[in-house]
Amino acid sequence: MLTRCLIAENRKLHGSIIWLAFFIIPIFPAIMGTFNYMQNIDILKNGWFDLWTQHTLFYALFFFGPIMGLYAAYLWRLEHLGHNWNMILSAPVRPIYLFFAKFVVVVKMAVLTQLWVFVLFCICGRFFAQLPGFPPVQILFWLLRGVIGGLAIIVLELLLAMIIRSFAAPILIALFGGVVGMGMTSQGYGLLFPYSLMLMGMNSNRTEDIISGQLPLFLLSVILFSAIFLLLSNRFLTRHDIHT
Repeated sequence: MLTRCLIAENRKLHGSIIWLAFFIIPIFPAIMGTFNYMQNIDILKNGWFDLWTQHTLFYALFFFGPIMGLYAAYLWRLEHLGHNWNMILSAPVRPIYLFFAKFVVVVKMAVLTQLWVFVLFCICGRFFAQLPGFPPVQILFWLLRGVIGGLAIIVLELLLAMIIRSFAAPILIALFGGVVGMGMTSQGYGLLFPYSLMLMGMNSNRTEDIISGQLPLFLLSVILFSAIFLLLSNRFLTRHDIHT
């Protein structure tokens, strides 16, 4: 049954307008970050790493969370129309399977988004900043870590998009969460706030590794937040009647 849910959720992406957002939105932080780098090129002497600080300053702070919120809201949109919730609750499928299928699809989209961000980073570095060679392998590791840190955000955004019928609300909450997350990270409390975990994973706006020596705690925080939000989602689906 889970497989059928996955197939159904993936079909929602076929020919979807969501791909337009996928391609266009990451271009904005790439342009902003490259412009910042070019304006400060006289004082930024660490090449690819400095360009990374400028790109992630905008992407991880203002764009990643809202993009995940957009994906989540889009996947829940059909369920919020008409009487579809009643059909879901009466279907011979555990509702949590539907939630988990959406989670897998958004994680897939997150991975693709990160890869697109990396492509844009390479293009900006080579053709606009005219940096030599290619980005250090360490940056690829930070991109992967960003996906891991983003898991907690994805589960939370899916929970919010499931509960809140408004399409825009989860996106705005993610934007606010990213700003608060940066503040929490700068104060040394990033591991205690879900929206900070992606920032830390991406090593946002840093040239030195912010998670150095804290990787086990980082992974534990991701697991705990994700588990809490997943349990809340399951409770909501199994204990509440949803009227549309």
